[in-house]
Amino acid sequence: MPTDDLPETFHVTTDEQLRAVSNLTRHRIMAVLRFEPATITQIADKVGLAKGSSSYHVRLLERAGLVTVVRTRKVRGVTERYYAMAARSIVLPDPGEGGPDVLMRHAVADLEASPVDGERHVRMAHLRLTEEQFAELGARLQALADEYRELSDPSLPDSSLVFALFHPTPREQSEGDAK
Repeated sequence: MPTDDLPETFHVTTDEQLRAVSNLTRHRIMAVLRFEPATITQIADKVGLAKGSSSYHVRLLERAGLVTVVRTRKVRGVTERYYAMAARSIVLPDPGEGGPDVLMRHAVADLEASPVDGERHVRMAHLRLTEEQFAELGARLQALADEYRELSDPSLPDSSLVFALFHPTPREQSEGDAK
């Protein structure tokens, strides 16, 4: 099943699904499966896991409906399963006020694990925008991410794009600001 045939989005709605995507190892497994199907052995090699650990995490993702078997083949009498993402993108529920943002935590972990001698573009900008400008910038960032996702070639090395556009808590309201 090529990734072109996948549904556009999968909405995480259950606690089981949220627990499945909240784990960094499973996040990295889903990244392997984002563009092309892979076997447990291929996943284990790409993520740096033992096959047993890879199998355990894939089974949890499959049980949660986040990955699916897209084809099988017999290899020396054993059925080899190829897994793929259940959708092109995963939509997580809003973490709520003060809740952990799973995507940002995974992004930071991936950034920290990336080679320090490789090319990276990391920037934080503090902006003052009208609500209209804020909405326009959010839409432009999303469109840019979608445009480059369409250009993605599975034969090329992975690149991650993460962005967060948000209104921070005003200083006078943040907890722990002792004077």
